[in-house]
Amino acid sequence: MPRAEVDVEHALAAVEPICTDVRERGSVAVLEAGERFDRVRPERLRVPAEAMSRALAELDPAIRAGLEESISRLRATCEAELERSVTTEVAPGARVERRIVPMQRVGLYVPGGLAPLVSTVVMNAVPAQVAGVPGIALSSPPQSDFEGLPHPTILAACALLGIDEVYAAGGAQALAMFAYGTEDCPKVDLITGPGNIFVAAAKRYLQGVVAIDSEAGPTEIAIIADDSAEAAYVAADLISQAEHDPLAASVLITDSESLADAVDAELTRQVPQAKHDERISTALEGRQSATVLVRDIDQAIDVANAYAAEHLEIQTREAAAVAARIINAGAVFVGDFTPVSLGDYAAGSNHVLPTAGCACHSSGLSVRAFCKNMHVVTYSAEALGEVGQKVVTLAEAEDLPSHGAAVSIRTER
Repeated sequence: MPRAEVDVEHALAAVEPICTDVRERGSVAVLEAGERFDRVRPERLRVPAEAMSRALAELDPAIRAGLEESISRLRATCEAELERSVTTEVAPGARVERRIVPMQRVGLYVPGGLAPLVSTVVMNAVPAQVAGVPGIALSSPPQSDFEGLPHPTILAACALLGIDEVYAAGGAQALAMFAYGTEDCPKVDLITGPGNIFVAAAKRYLQGVVAIDSEAGPTEIAIIADDSAEAAYVAADLISQAEHDPLAASVLITDSESLADAVDAELTRQVPQAKHDERISTALEGRQSATVLVRDIDQAIDVANAYAAEHLEIQTREAAAVAARIINAGAVFVGDFTPVSLGDYAAGSNHVLPTAGCACHSSGLSVRAFCKNMHVVTYSAEALGEVGQKVVTLAEAEDLPSHGAAVSIRTER
């Protein structure tokens, strides 16, 4: 299955001068780039505290309740997944501790282009908070409709989570601001969050200066379905992800021609009813979207594992057994009543996931992404004496005798 044509290498040529300009001129370069690309120049990069408070006060109570539920469920899974420090006594008096240490400062990116992704605030911020990151900054593009501030729903979500360091900056310039630091925004250790092709290119360019979560590309859904699946559900789920982006991929994998025909009929019925029908149609008609006919569910599993979708739904008989055989997917949604949309908002899982086949080697965003681990080694004199000669022997075998001498000077006194 082909993916959408996304030329990150070409985009690199566009983002490199932007990043260089931000590194050399700081906040002024970020503001000028915002004016050029977002067609608005905020008065300042950092969002005032009163704008955050106002956005939360004016937030629709129903949206607030939805955000609070999403936060609560994701926080529960993050707390369960948080790794603890472990100490191993490898010999009497010889201890090795694997200490879990949170990142000290992270930059969270929240897109604001085709849609204000308020849920992405939650998906980035909650695992960082559970990990214990002391410094959390967030950036989202300035909006001309809101006086150069990020979308008010995004600001409200930040206020609800207690994130008070928020910047009105988008695209490559926002990531460069995080990576290099400016007079307004100190540099960060890690950047997370999805974005368009220029955000992906900036991540590639800046990796090494700063850690990144992944180069997220256009969203994608694959669905394994047999003749027991409800065609209306399958069609609705394919449409849901196509709504994100004209380059989004929607792939049905089935051994049932009758289901394939029924899904096509449902798409014909449902797409015109959608608010973003033009965007959806473009995605469904693209080279990256298709129905894949297979001979049986075993082959469907092989296809799904080879494709390594960002989101994979299982709508078959014995769906849990099929899901157990999936080894490559960003997230798996099992059964007729577990649509990807649930994971986008309130399943308790994270929706920042690997795309473009990267699920074969990469994982979705989690609390672990915001932690690092280091070994803390403690040996007594007796413990060093017990193993010291072996260290000397190995050091000499590598023709590094001074390594051995650093041990023997202690053990031969």
